[in-house]
Amino acid sequence: MNDLKFTTCGDYLADQQVTKRIGFACKYLHYKQNQPKKLLEELQRPLTERSTTVAWLNRQTRDVAEERMWDIMVHNAAAAKRLVEYVGSLPPELRMVRLGSNQLPCATQHEWMYFWSRPDVLAYCEKHYAKVGEAARRLDVRLSMHPGQFCVLASDNDEIVERSIEEFEYHANLIRWMGYGKSFQDFKCNVHISGRKGPAGIRDSLKRLSPEARNTITIENDENKWGLEHTLELADDLALVLDIHHHWCNTRGEYIQPNDDRINRIIDSWRGVRPAMHYSVSREDIITGHSETEKPDFAALEEQGFKKGKLRAHSDYCWNSAVNEWALSHWEWGDIMVEAKMKNLASGQLYSMTEESKQMAA
Repeated sequence: MNDLKFTTCGDYLADQQVTKRIGFACKYLHYKQNQPKKLLEELQRPLTERSTTVAWLNRQTRDVAEERMWDIMVHNAAAAKRLVEYVGSLPPELRMVRLGSNQLPCATQHEWMYFWSRPDVLAYCEKHYAKVGEAARRLDVRLSMHPGQFCVLASDNDEIVERSIEEFEYHANLIRWMGYGKSFQDFKCNVHISGRKGPAGIRDSLKRLSPEARNTITIENDENKWGLEHTLELADDLALVLDIHHHWCNTRGEYIQPNDDRINRIIDSWRGVRPAMHYSVSREDIITGHSETEKPDFAALEEQGFKKGKLRAHSDYCWNSAVNEWALSHWEWGDIMVEAKMKNLASGQLYSMTEESKQMAA
């Protein structure tokens, strides 16, 4: 393992040995994407989580619905372990992955909660997700999760907050089964502020979370209402995740620099744990014809008629070398979760620009 001395930002990180990481989210993609669709699906299926819908389950008899959920549970636990083992076979700097949130489909839907509370189901989950965590620790893979857009802990609607806490605690159960949540940020479970109550609403919900949930929750800036300045209000409460593409959109064009004072505040919020950040760039099929070696200028793009809603969409690949270079300038202080649509192919593309990759290839 190429352990790298990390002394750039944050006094507590001085003299700490760490491996800088670049990761991808949720789904493995085979490196030969030009193959027939059915063959690709077959190649990717063993590492890909399956799901179902409440609508489908509700149309079935109870026996058929329960059989489907059991089958998906068995597949997803095995797929998560295989995904971790795949990531664990990569260079140390690429050993980071976000697990998908649909591990246990419809687990927070009230009409199906009884199934996921059955003793035999819980015993299976505890046993097999423990194997996922064991594999991650054995192979030194950094794990995370990201509850979806309906997890709104800062909502001004009490019912939505209740459902959001249920959703977050569902993730906390998975984290607990994997053997994490025991200490601050031994696992990252990320959400946005989202709701109208803002940072104050997040603080209110924090008080109601389990210890494992409080240990693993992180808050990310978004591209709309709740930007970096708002997440910084929570720096003393939990760890902050900087999404540099969201920040570029929210500020209409700021390429925040690693020596910015706000970066130190983000680092300090992690209390000695190496931070994580998110990265993407505007879609290559939207700003077509843009130079791959020049950073997009938000104001200029707006003048050309591009709307913010289009510019915020995540790219397929890390296609712009100038933006990649800027993103990698932040790698000294935080691990990079690549949120491009082409998953591990995009994270590998970004990694290929690093000195660590070039040294390995030499």
